Amino acid sequence: MSETLSATLPLTRWQGERGTYHLVTLTGDVAEQVAMHARIERLETGARRGFGSVKVFARIGGTRWKTSVFPQAKQAEWVLLVSKKVMRAEDLAEGDAVVVELELL
Repeated sequence: MSETLSATLPLTRWQGERGTYHLVTLTGDVAEQVAMHARIERLETGARRGFGSVKVFARIGGTRWKTSVFPQAKQAEWVLLVSKKVMRAEDLAEGDAVVVELELL
């Protein structure tokens, strides 16, 4: 059974050694729900996914894609990377407030 979460979050830019990335950071109740999903999945399968990630279908505007969210700060926050393809398709820029829907898989 999948669960769908929704939040309006700012799109931020992070400059790494290998390039520039755009992302949204899930916090609060949404982050808690993702963390609970990760714990339940680990109990059911007995295994942890790479980097502690959780598979999701993400949607911003009319663009939907399959990806993963990654834990930060001991699962108090989760990060969703937003590709250049999604940025162009939805005409997004750093600082924009985006409505993100996540279907936890």
